[in-house]
Amino acid sequence: MAQERLQKVLAAAGLGSRRKCETFITAGRVAVDGVVVDELGARVDPEVQVIHVDGVRIAQASGHVVFAFNKPRGMITTMSDPQGRPCVGDVLIGIEPRLFYIGRLDGDTEGLLLLTNDGELAQHLGHPSHEIAKTYVARVKGRLSNQTLQRIKSGIVIEGRAVDVRRASIKDQSADATLVELTIHEGRNRIVRRLFDEVNHPVLDLARVSVGPINLGNLKSGHMRELGPDELGRLYSAVGL
Repeated sequence: MAQERLQKVLAAAGLGSRRKCETFITAGRVAVDGVVVDELGARVDPEVQVIHVDGVRIAQASGHVVFAFNKPRGMITTMSDPQGRPCVGDVLIGIEPRLFYIGRLDGDTEGLLLLTNDGELAQHLGHPSHEIAKTYVARVKGRLSNQTLQRIKSGIVIEGRAVDVRRASIKDQSADATLVELTIHEGRNRIVRRLFDEVNHPVLDLARVSVGPINLGNLKSGHMRELGPDELGRLYSAVGL
């Protein structure tokens, strides 16, 4: 792709008018490939060069897109299923560009699943070195005590390794169930369910409500939405892209 004026690229990424983007440049708020650019004559190739404004990567003209999808309970995270069960691939039929999912949610878990056509982003999000936080809301059997909650926070060991729980809090309780929100920094298979099994409070319902800086919000079950420029910038920055 031919090089373009930096302010034009910033405006195309949704940061405002070209004149407003010029003020970002002259104020020293824009970096290209890690180097601050404060001259208006600068030209860049948005397909190749990485641009940040105030430390947040902008969405560039790479053709890459990311969608948030609220996966319903009962849908499996595969592109097709020989048993005919509902799967994520069903909702992607006919959508261009061709998308794939990042990570997985088991069939009984609902909530946020990211869909993209950017393989590099998918690799970075799945790599443990980036410690991307994932937040879940779980309804578990029984009344969870504060003592047990502290055990969870301190790190329950599963298969020789403690589960990396960064935050956990009780949101509500009834006579026979507890609503818990917890944030973890790992992606082992069914790890949240296994964690609560270890403390004898099996999961009754489970939903993922955020992945890194992206939140499920009020997105309805079975629906998807494309991430906006600000969300894309925060997501790419979170994984070092």
